[in-house]
Amino acid sequence: MSADTRRVEVYPGREVVVEFDPELTFECVDDCTWCCHHGVLLYDRDLLELAQRANLSETTTDFRGEKFVTREPKERDDHVAEDGHACAFLREDGLCTLHLEEDWKPTRCSVFPLAVRLEDGDLHVDIRDSAHDHCEGLNVSERSVIDNLDAFLPEVLWDLENPDSDREL
Repeated sequence: MSADTRRVEVYPGREVVVEFDPELTFECVDDCTWCCHHGVLLYDRDLLELAQRANLSETTTDFRGEKFVTREPKERDDHVAEDGHACAFLREDGLCTLHLEEDWKPTRCSVFPLAVRLEDGDLHVDIRDSAHDHCEGLNVSERSVIDNLDAFLPEVLWDLENPDSDREL
């Protein structure tokens, strides 16, 4: 392990190798919604959780054998990607239906802006490269990422065969 990394216990017996600046803070910023412009990969447990909250045939799609929340065209200029699309659950006001109304997020949404990968049996956590360029919530608050890793990293990540967060729709 290099001098830039450290092991942090997130849950009892469940550690991550942290590769980002331990001083990093993060808080979602009003009207950003950049992370909601992408397809959201659903791990098996997320799919089961989502099925209790939404119509899967209307809100998910299969891509390369994996389930994703659909990106759909939105009839507005705000809170959408350059192609006018955003997550099916992103409301008109830029808030997430699942988070606001169900107090739940898919694993990949919780993880953002972190990047997770499995290496030599350890979960490694860094900041997504794209977040450095687009995410407005980095280092704008007092909320320390390293002190709140349990809010970003659902325990299911340790049970996944491939928790790699770089897979995209």
